[in-house]
Amino acid sequence: MPHTILMVVSEMAPFSKTGGLGDVGAALPSALARLGHDVTVVTPRYRGVIGGAEVERFAGGELVGGYATTVLEHREPDGVRIWFVDCPAFFDRAGIYGEAAGDYPDSAERFGLLSHVALETAARIGLNPSVVHAHDWQAGLTPAYVKTRYASAALGQARVVFTIHNLAYQGMFEKDIVPVLKLGWETYTSDGLEFWDRVSFLKAGINYSDAVTTVSRRYAEEIQVPELGCGFDGVLRQRAGVLTGIPNGIDTVVWDPAADPWLPAAFSATDLRGKVEAKHALLGRFGMQSPAHLARPVIGMVSRMVDQKGLDLIAAAERELMALDAAFVVLGTGAPKYEAMWQRLTKERPHQVAATVGFSEELAHLIEAGADIFLMPSRFEPCGLNQMYSLRYGTVPVVRATGGLDDTVRDADVQAGSGTGFKFGPYTPAAMLEALRAALKTFRSPQAWRRIQQAGMREDHSWDKSAREYVTLYDGR
Repeated sequence: MPHTILMVVSEMAPFSKTGGLGDVGAALPSALARLGHDVTVVTPRYRGVIGGAEVERFAGGELVGGYATTVLEHREPDGVRIWFVDCPAFFDRAGIYGEAAGDYPDSAERFGLLSHVALETAARIGLNPSVVHAHDWQAGLTPAYVKTRYASAALGQARVVFTIHNLAYQGMFEKDIVPVLKLGWETYTSDGLEFWDRVSFLKAGINYSDAVTTVSRRYAEEIQVPELGCGFDGVLRQRAGVLTGIPNGIDTVVWDPAADPWLPAAFSATDLRGKVEAKHALLGRFGMQSPAHLARPVIGMVSRMVDQKGLDLIAAAERELMALDAAFVVLGTGAPKYEAMWQRLTKERPHQVAATVGFSEELAHLIEAGADIFLMPSRFEPCGLNQMYSLRYGTVPVVRATGGLDDTVRDADVQAGSGTGFKFGPYTPAAMLEALRAALKTFRSPQAWRRIQQAGMREDHSWDKSAREYVTLYDGR
């Protein structure tokens, strides 16, 4: 049975994006629409976003925040309906969540309004969704409103799903915000939205939902233990019976080696000649296109240069990494000390290291296509996307076995001819180096390497696959 889905999310590319949430806010609704479901996405109309036709208008005082608000509807070509919440006092600002001075101080009211207006608009126009799906703390009050303010309305019959994309952000506010959010004090309990004598939007989403998801199966397990639970491990263990992991997908149109406009030649699992051309173009960009350079494996990275992404491991193993018979091509920004490290290595070893501090879509695609190995030694990784891009481009990932990296990369068994990459467990420089050396050794065996490349390229990490898993969850199965 097709579902009518009301989705609430604070970012939706290309209209708004600060990270992966914006990609999910666009890709998941589109994939669900392709499967035949009716999808309405509710998201703020931030500065610069073009609106649409007016759907509903609210006077000041009717909603959280007390400001006059209009809902504008836009239709995507795939049929997804977008309701932009147009409240200039809250959303016509220079930033999405804050500016250089920090987060906006009225974030509770801003995103309380988002959830409130989503449900109130649906109620007024008679949209009776079978599923209400909220994402991250910014939409965390949506489940609470469904189960309290709208419990006796048609909306109260909807199955409520809450997805955690980043547990570290928890939407914490002082408790005197409760009546401002148009919620009763009965919600301010340990089974509701109270967390250490404060209000947590994240906890509201977790406690008031029928199903809670996060973005990989392994991460769903990891966040139930103190090491990665960000203080919420106990809350999540209490809800373990409804907690599941569904990996994010990737855009297989944008990331397709057979039709990638950023590459010098197309290639596929059955014809990898274009990948050789991509490697030649990548090395040529940095003056390393000699026959000796082309024969040497290239280790690529496109990453934020921060501890979470394993840059501390790389810094600790700098000497050993530079002793490997391999070149490094790196793209990203982050902590000044790591940016400086890569810039120094580029200067000291111009025939081995090429690091670009910044971001370039073209170079990101060229690294994914032209590198032989992609390194992702993350301390933790709820899902991760670059390892899936790498698999699709025949660039063998070397990853730490955590979160989505563990879910999406199958450890290679060279003797058995199986696997799609190389994984390591302990978060140590030695373990990372051991995995890299195993990959480099296998690279010297062309037939074994080709089997690993092709196995990864043939896997399905599309959003269509992930969307089908969400539909199963929507069905209550």
